[in-house]
Amino acid sequence: MRSDRRTLLKLSAALLALRMAWLRDALAAGSVEKGVHRVRGDVRINGTPAKEGMDVKAGDVITTGPGSDVIFVTGRDAFLIRANSRVEVEGVLGALLLTGLRVVTGAILSVFTPGEPKLLRTATATIGIRGTAVYLEVEESRTYVCTCYGEAEIVSVADPGAREIVRTTRHEKPRYVMGTGAPQMLMGAPVINHTDVELAMLEGLVGRRTPFVEMREGAPGRY
Repeated sequence: MRSDRRTLLKLSAALLALRMAWLRDALAAGSVEKGVHRVRGDVRINGTPAKEGMDVKAGDVITTGPGSDVIFVTGRDAFLIRANSRVEVEGVLGALLLTGLRVVTGAILSVFTPGEPKLLRTATATIGIRGTAVYLEVEESRTYVCTCYGEAEIVSVADPGAREIVRTTRHEKPRYVMGTGAPQMLMGAPVINHTDVELAMLEGLVGRRTPFVEMREGAPGRY
């Protein structure tokens, strides 16, 4: 059994090395997806209707209408913005690499490049991340944060002393970050409104895979 496990670990390491080599080659060749990948419904970037292939840059404002969503890639980060959202891209104005996002309304699922710190901001929360997958939903009086895998520091805007470093491998610690006046700033939450399949799709756009146990092709995910 130990011999079989060592063999499996060696194969996994070899496959990972091949995937990373492919990613380096793909980035060098410009074949990794960039910009807007998919548009459904009324999606606008700085007020202009979004189209596939459009770049998304620091300083851009992305809005989605009812029943609409958009998938896009900046650098080696990938995003799915859901309906009725407003997301502001932060970083050096006009740059194709972002430093973070301000999510004003709506919901966004994001996967980020390992080793590159980013900051996500909402009215009630700041989330500092480094190579993490995160799902956010912004409500009037609270923010839902699921660190799908990786590490994030979640901080309350109303009370910066209320903070938590969350480390997960598969959606273990969703949180609500509450607004001013709540008796508790950070609270446990259920897993809602995002799937493993969506995460796998986003990671695939930038040549990566989720860290989950191998999923069967076409499986609906757990959530």
